[in-house]
Amino acid sequence: MAIDTIFSWYIEKRIHRIANYTSNPLFCQEDVLSNLITKAAHTDFGIQHRYAEISSYKTFVERVPLQDYTSLKPYIDRAIKGEADVLWPGKTLWFAKSSGTTNNRAKILPVTKESLEQNHYAGGKDLLAQYYKNHSSRKLYSKKHLVIGGSAEIAKNNHDGCIADLSAIIVMNLPWWTEYRRTPSVEIALNPDWEIKLQEMAEATINENIGIITGVPSWTLLLIKRVLEITGETDLHAVWPNLELYMHGGMNFAPYENEFRKLIPSAKMNYVESYNSSEGFFGMQDQLLSKDLLLMTDAGIYFEFIPMEHFQDLDSKNIVPLSEVNTNTEYAIVISTSSGLWRYIIGDTVRFNSKSPYRFVISGRTTHYINSFGEKLIVRHVENALSNVCQLFNAQIRDFTVGPYFNDSEANGGHQWLIEFDREPASLKDFEKELDEELKKFNADYEAKRYKNINIGFPKFNYLSKGSFESWLKSKGKLGGQHKVPRLLNNRTIIDEILALTSV
Repeated sequence: MAIDTIFSWYIEKRIHRIANYTSNPLFCQEDVLSNLITKAAHTDFGIQHRYAEISSYKTFVERVPLQDYTSLKPYIDRAIKGEADVLWPGKTLWFAKSSGTTNNRAKILPVTKESLEQNHYAGGKDLLAQYYKNHSSRKLYSKKHLVIGGSAEIAKNNHDGCIADLSAIIVMNLPWWTEYRRTPSVEIALNPDWEIKLQEMAEATINENIGIITGVPSWTLLLIKRVLEITGETDLHAVWPNLELYMHGGMNFAPYENEFRKLIPSAKMNYVESYNSSEGFFGMQDQLLSKDLLLMTDAGIYFEFIPMEHFQDLDSKNIVPLSEVNTNTEYAIVISTSSGLWRYIIGDTVRFNSKSPYRFVISGRTTHYINSFGEKLIVRHVENALSNVCQLFNAQIRDFTVGPYFNDSEANGGHQWLIEFDREPASLKDFEKELDEELKKFNADYEAKRYKNINIGFPKFNYLSKGSFESWLKSKGKLGGQHKVPRLLNNRTIIDEILALTSV
């Protein structure tokens, strides 16, 4: 169709931009930092930290201390009340409600026009452009794009602004050429009741010509299964024969991949990952044969990195720009953005597998780890081990979380798993034993501490009924497509809450 030809021509024009920041990442980062500082020089934050006098990264580090949500919140609160020129020039009209689930305090993060255009939308367009480059003769624009957003309850303030999930803000401000192909309707997409919205989305899209699905894996699977339940089909291509691309992010795809391939058993189906959060769009999968993500160094975000070995003892000399990162090292990400987040620690950790170009994997969260017994267990270890064991036993996890238990009669303690299956393994005992062995392969510290059960005992397992994790999220007011269950915590808070709620 002519519309596909025109769209292909338009989107592929971005390949030059992608090639530039892939080949010249450090130059792009220097340019981004310079532009950010120049534009924010006359904001209150910029005046306070003398941005007009900053001419180098060294001076930037000297003038601007590291920030977290607590330190930036007073500025954000002023912007929410309608004050202009606080963190970024002009009035900020949109604020994204963070999807974090590790505490009851929601984080409200600024979203500016510049951050939407230079970052979130730019990232989406770059991802599609790279897909067209990797897969010739695509004809996706004449098909519908099913976007599975998160909870989209919108709170208007008294100053022409609103507070909502990032997905709602994006939907409300999509350019016409994108909105033209998006489904379902805005009314359904912005329905704050996820349980009702899931049914409405399925009913509204089963007769559409869907070519692309975008969403968080766990919630996307729920929608797919609802669609198959309504239609009576077992293969999603029987419902949407032109479906060819699933763009995902927000959580590790590995524990869900086998189930997706079972429900969409087609060689023409493609899976592409992005790294997009309320704070920004940071990276995309740009290669056919690798799941590493390309760092987007020219999208309105300046990156710094904290080696995790120094995270608890922060010192400026331990915080490095992109030019000084090493491969195979865990880093916490620090960002400065065109939404007015300055040297902000976002809480995610990454590990670079390549520096030419800069490609990385998301390894976890600064708060999502277990080190109660010196095992240094991170999300990447757990998810990779679980994915391997599920494949071995033909099992499918719906959701899970892990925390420590203490004072066992045979050891100092160990790990307690709460697991909700979509499909159980034939033998839970064998599943548990193999999972323990896989974790030993991925984490030498865990293996050493597990020796003869002296320090860490055999893990405990609780198997929850379907819907248990959804009930817990709902009890927290966090039921929806962008909200996720924390995988690992170094305390028992969430473990005890869920067990109490489910009476397991």
